[in-house]
Amino acid sequence: MANEPSPKNPVLQDKATIKEAIKRHKKEVYTPVVPEQQFGFIHHNVDCIGCRACEIACKDKNGLAPGPRFRRVMYVEGGTYPAVYAYKVNMSCNHCAEPACLPTCPTGAIFKRKQDGIVDIDSTLCIGCRRCEAACPYGAPQFIPEQNIVSKCNMCVDEIDAGRKPYCVMACMMRVLDIGPIDQLRAGAYQTKAMAPTEKDKLVGQVKGMADPALTNPSIVFIAHSQGKVEPVAATPAASAAQPAPVTPEKK
Repeated sequence: MANEPSPKNPVLQDKATIKEAIKRHKKEVYTPVVPEQQFGFIHHNVDCIGCRACEIACKDKNGLAPGPRFRRVMYVEGGTYPAVYAYKVNMSCNHCAEPACLPTCPTGAIFKRKQDGIVDIDSTLCIGCRRCEAACPYGAPQFIPEQNIVSKCNMCVDEIDAGRKPYCVMACMMRVLDIGPIDQLRAGAYQTKAMAPTEKDKLVGQVKGMADPALTNPSIVFIAHSQGKVEPVAATPAASAAQPAPVTPEKK
């Protein structure tokens, strides 16, 4: 219709290309990608002030309208006076080792990068079926109605490829959010301003309210509040000490 508003940031989709992708995808047997190294996030739940600068930077980077949120800062409060507590949990896509979203995609639009384990979506192949949205236990995929596609955090792959860190990390004024090789983050062996050297024993892979990490092995660790701690992260022996130096983004 002549008066129908044009979609924001339309994704150029070719139906013939999508049909060919579906046909090709049906012939393939899903084989999990084992990345050369896996990048992940670390977030300090206690020192985060909940300013949401990371959310705003993410929306700005991805041109998101109000509604879809690739990154979310969640406020947790509880207790009874005088023993009350409050902390923040900051999450986006966790770029899981075994992403539940990936095998559900009928067109093969979702893929995991071999070099760093980042899970991304080829928007030109997305048909907006929202199966990935239903499969993800962490609510990462976000439906964008104006474009009839699903999208999510891709860890700012263009920034990663340029040797920089994602917009959310760069926007964090408290430096409580960071990325790095997840095996080193879990072992407390990665140098980051998101964690003090004395806080290694506070590293956890799950906080209260978060889906069971055993479902998909998400690439994220937290410095948890004592009231939010669920399980300690088993330290990996001398994380990557005997391995070649990983390619890491430029430090802030």
